[in-house]
Amino acid sequence: MKETLVVHPDYSDKTFRLRDVINRFDDVSELVMEGERNTLKKVKIEEEYFNIKKFKTPTFIQGLVYQFLRKSKARRSFEYAKRLLDAGLKTPFPVSYMECSAFVLKESYYISRHLDYHFDFRVLNHNPKWPNRNVILQQFAAFTFQLHEKGINFLDHSPGNTLIVESEEGKYDFYLIDLNRMRFESMDFNKRMRNFSRMWLSKTMIDIMAPVYGKLYGKTSEETHHLMTLYSRKFQKKVNSKKLRKKKNK
Repeated sequence: MKETLVVHPDYSDKTFRLRDVINRFDDVSELVMEGERNTLKKVKIEEEYFNIKKFKTPTFIQGLVYQFLRKSKARRSFEYAKRLLDAGLKTPFPVSYMECSAFVLKESYYISRHLDYHFDFRVLNHNPKWPNRNVILQQFAAFTFQLHEKGINFLDHSPGNTLIVESEEGKYDFYLIDLNRMRFESMDFNKRMRNFSRMWLSKTMIDIMAPVYGKLYGKTSEETHHLMTLYSRKFQKKVNSKKLRKKKNK
């Protein structure tokens, strides 16, 4: 099987070790997450910790597409992370990716520097009394505005894909993860509001965030609130309807 390993220049001295931990992925280190699609592990190399993500093995047709027509998820994750950092936005530092192929893509891995974060956005959805919740939501609205201003449409902009670090008292940094689905494009106001739809925002959360985003963009709070609510509810209705159909079909 052919292995293609790409390593960030900052970690070129660890190329051998990175290849080794990928080749021993099933046996090494701490399991962080194992889902239907992907598996995430944490590993220590020398005195530094890294996260290794193994993407779900593609079907033959998918492997053919990734080999000849489209970049693999691992490669996109690596390259998009670099683009975010270049734009002054935050994501765990991209270290390496590997593609394993035998005519078609068989496996792919993405390695990033481990981030010790404090919580993710999901706690804000589920805990209305979370400390400094209003302040965090306001800062997140401003962060998303900057994301959009830089022409980044993060298609998986969802609660589990935003890690939050309190960098100093009352100041929060937002790190994006699961980066393989992005578009780099100019975004009009409708597209920007639609990009909030996967965040599962409650009315109270929209009440807090809409005035901040609207002021930055030059729209009224009412206009911003209306569209943010419209797209959020449409997405939530779609997901809930799908869950209900699945439940009825069991």
